[in-house]
Formats: sequence, C-alpha cells, structure tokens
Amino acid sequence: MARKCVVTGRKTRSGNSRSHAMNANKRKWKSNVQKVRVMIDGKPQKVYVSARALKSGKIKRA
Repeated sequence: MARKCVVTGRKTRSGNSRSHAMNANKRKWKSNVQKVRVMIDGKPQKVYVSARALKSGKIKRA
C-alpha cells in the first residue's frame, strides 16, 4: 500500500535537494499520513489519512 491519503490524495513528492553550489541531488518529501480507523459504507476500515485532513476535521475517526 502506498503512502497516499484517501481523502486529499496527498502522496510522496520528489524533487532536488540543492546545495550552496547548486548541485542537485534527488530527494523525496514524504507525506504525513497516519493509518486510522474510519467509517466507510457504515463499516470501520483502516486507511491512510493525512494529518492535515484529520486536523481540519475532513474525516471522523471510527
């Protein structure tokens, strides 16, 4: 299972880490996703949800 939020769709992003000399190294920014129990179709299920979605109240825990 990928680190992807089922509510907002946030996932791991990639890009470059730049030094002072502007040398480029590949790096990743991992999304802050938590595995939580939420109600889906009336049944509790464990899914990945971003911390931002939990904090803003976009989803309720089961």
